[in-house]
Amino acid sequence: MSKYVLITGASSGIGRETARKLAKRGKNLILVARREERLQEIKDELLTEDPSLDVIVKGFDLTDTEGIKSFWDSLDEYNIETLVNNAGAGMYSLIKDQEYERVQSLLKLNVEALVLLTTLFVQKYSEIEGTQVINISSAGGYTIVPTAITYCASKFFVSSFTEGLALELKETGAKLQAKVLAPAATKTEFGKVANNVDEYDYDKAFPNHHSAEQVASFLMELYDHDAIIGYISRDTFEFKMRDSFFDSSFGEGNNQKLK
Repeated sequence: MSKYVLITGASSGIGRETARKLAKRGKNLILVARREERLQEIKDELLTEDPSLDVIVKGFDLTDTEGIKSFWDSLDEYNIETLVNNAGAGMYSLIKDQEYERVQSLLKLNVEALVLLTTLFVQKYSEIEGTQVINISSAGGYTIVPTAITYCASKFFVSSFTEGLALELKETGAKLQAKVLAPAATKTEFGKVANNVDEYDYDKAFPNHHSAEQVASFLMELYDHDAIIGYISRDTFEFKMRDSFFDSSFGEGNNQKLK
């Protein structure tokens, strides 16, 4: 049975570049995003390069968290070896100025959709050799950034949830691996959307930033490695990998005792 990599937020940026890199490895893909026409464009491009690939396009708005279970069930015929939860939203502004609807949408996408898809994936594939989930966090998932408090909090959740899941999977002897990628500033549409502007200059906004293609390369390094966390050093802006950031009580004696 053919295997697939499922990528959310695949219509642009890191998701799109990751699709390109996986396609070069001959991976069949399931590409998910709201903008189905953009997904069709990348599908056409990938099939031009390698007609032997199977590229499935799924137009779906992941902020529709009530529909995620039905969306997942629609993929039941596919054997998914890797889930890349890349879809996410940013927002730069003071909390007092944030629009309620934007906050709600951000939390639904960054937290709810990611947790629900990850949970469904783990429940189906945890005992399947060679499977992994890679959740995209941010350097802001480990550092509180001014004017991005809500965004950072959502990514702190992604980082701690995924790191905790990885430890749980290891402790229970599961075959599936959970990993978290934490990029820093990356030149994508993120800057325009997060700042709610029509134009955004990354060269002026940040002293350092990566391209989406560079971050997709980092993702592939993590994909190939057994480390839990791939992140950008805020000191050197280099990509590094490690197994933990957060304190945990795994292995301690004061935890709840389960029967």
